[in-house]
Amino acid sequence: MSGVASKNECDVSAPLVFITGASSGIGQALAARFLQGGYRLALVARRSAELSAWAHDHGDGPTQCAVYAADVRDIDSITGAARACIAAQGLPDVVIANAGISIGIDSAEAEDLEVLRATFDTNVIGLAATFQPFVRGMCERRRGALVGVASVAGVRGLPGHGAYCSSKAAVISYCESLRGECRPFGVKVVTLSPGYVDTPLTRDNQYPMPFLMRPEVFAQKAFCAIEKGACHPVIPWQMGIVAKLLRLLPDAVFDRVVAGQPRKQRHRRDGP
Repeated sequence: MSGVASKNECDVSAPLVFITGASSGIGQALAARFLQGGYRLALVARRSAELSAWAHDHGDGPTQCAVYAADVRDIDSITGAARACIAAQGLPDVVIANAGISIGIDSAEAEDLEVLRATFDTNVIGLAATFQPFVRGMCERRRGALVGVASVAGVRGLPGHGAYCSSKAAVISYCESLRGECRPFGVKVVTLSPGYVDTPLTRDNQYPMPFLMRPEVFAQKAFCAIEKGACHPVIPWQMGIVAKLLRLLPDAVFDRVVAGQPRKQRHRRDGP
């Protein structure tokens, strides 16, 4: 952990956002947008040195922008960072479970079962572990927002993309369940489903990426959706239409649509 102020030093009048996977891509763009919106930042990443450099350049000292080193795949690590945030900065107003990986798999390859495990450990268990330390406190306070970053890819399974698609489908269902649990206490659960965003996770994709967005464009739209407390915004809206059409396609038609499409590459390096 670096750059964490004591609770007494923090300006507790400003709202606080806790963001995982904040060292690059969507996470870093969200951090910049929330900072612009007047939030204090609690930023989490495995690459804490890079994130600390970003915080030094963009934040106004540790009271405004604190950095925590944690790996969401390690439950003790991420829940420890969350508890440290609460102790140092207070209970966040918004928690964004953004950290995720995207790796292609081939189910005929035994070694890819470990890739599947790692993807679920990061994208699903890591998301739940990010939320866990904050849920009771937010419900007792009767205010707050838990934001899970899913994907349009969670709507249907794509060739070579079994690990990512199924993990994001799990995120969508998990957040929907959590939303029902938290609603009576005034805590909002927002499921963000991005389309294609120009990040390190997508730049090597060998297939078309319609409506590709810059991270800062996505962050602006996501910030507005979170502030409104939308349940499940798909960003951009055009991909929302695509997602609805994909859900409606009969299986036989869907299979013909994806037949011959390039597969997701295997063994991509992971993201934030």
